[in-house]
Amino acid sequence: MTKFESEVKIVPASQQAVYEKLSDLNNLEKVKDRLPADKVKNLSFDAESLTIEVPPVGTITLQIVEKEPCKCIKFATTASPLPFNLWIQMLPITETQCKMKLTIGMELNPFMKTMVQKPLKEGLEKMADALAMIQY
Repeated sequence: MTKFESEVKIVPASQQAVYEKLSDLNNLEKVKDRLPADKVKNLSFDAESLTIEVPPVGTITLQIVEKEPCKCIKFATTASPLPFNLWIQMLPITETQCKMKLTIGMELNPFMKTMVQKPLKEGLEKMADALAMIQY
């Protein structure tokens, strides 16, 4: 399995607040208008899953598959051109700050890895930046 990791982001909120917001995907309602319209289309979600259209990749559906309270939320694709897992990890710094890191894991042959590595890493960083800026 090939893993791609974001930089560690500092979030100005407690680990618990971040976990509570991100573990219920209905909270995306508050931030969906901030998503870039040219990068993300047709976002739909419920408490445990989200579906998003990402041109030129296609439609991706992610389902929460495991929650480790206040530490980690694990997602897996149920529909995607390239199946993958996504982990959102949170660690406390203080009572009002935490660290966050995103990791994507997917099976890639060496040729595919070369093709998707740069755009995937850039997309992961943008997603981590966006999650770090949410008002928790």
